Amino acid sequence: MSYHKNKIVWITGASSGIGEALAKAFASEGAKIVLSSRRVDELNRVQKSLNLPDSDVLILPLDLSDTSTTNELTKTVIDKFGRIDILVNNGGMSQRSLTLETPLEIDRKIMETNFFGTIALTKSVLPYMIKQKSGHIIIMSSIAGKFGFFYRSAYAASKHALHGFFEALRMEVFNDNVKVLLVCPGKIKTDISINAITSDGGKHNKMDESQEKGLSAEECARQVLKGVKNNKYEIFIGGKELRAIWVKRFFPNLFTRLIRKQKPE
Repeated sequence: MSYHKNKIVWITGASSGIGEALAKAFASEGAKIVLSSRRVDELNRVQKSLNLPDSDVLILPLDLSDTSTTNELTKTVIDKFGRIDILVNNGGMSQRSLTLETPLEIDRKIMETNFFGTIALTKSVLPYMIKQKSGHIIIMSSIAGKFGFFYRSAYAASKHALHGFFEALRMEVFNDNVKVLLVCPGKIKTDISINAITSDGGKHNKMDESQEKGLSAEECARQVLKGVKNNKYEIFIGGKELRAIWVKRFFPNLFTRLIRKQKPE
């Protein structure tokens, strides 16, 4: 029997990219899926691709920047499925703008979506997981949660904040059998750079060259599911860009010199 068979898995940012790939991966193992994002038409498309009975999928539109309906949405999932086994905090936005040129309202928008939206949803789900004495919370962070990079100051800040929050939470809910997995993807071939927000609030509308050559979303999803099964606390997914994490940890001065020479994109 599959590890995830009949598990109730709620995925944010499920309308494309890694979120869509995760939905398909969990569904292929017999999980029941809750799909959330702002784009309902794309969620409908993803649902059709899952090959699951309609009764095993719930489409739940969600805007992470608006936390006023979080508790209501969580209750909708509980009312339909009775429990939430896995929450995948995948939704969010990236950034492509110089710090000096980025208005504070853009910084706040990124933090509101990536950090506060994620923790609001987690806090609404957590009481149910604690009550059922089981649960797994997955946070799709980034290697930007380990170090900053050009044009990503607020984005990196939001990912760093997620690490601090969820590492603390992991300790607090250990005895409740609620597990926390932080996932740090590097370059994954998705539309994240195309949809990244710029200093004027618009889209970057450009695929980063390194993103174009990145790992597939499907392979990323496969490694996430493997991490869940193996009860990992933190995993890194990507190619040679992951070396930067270890260089920064053991040779911080060398890292600083090297990272400055990287091509900003």
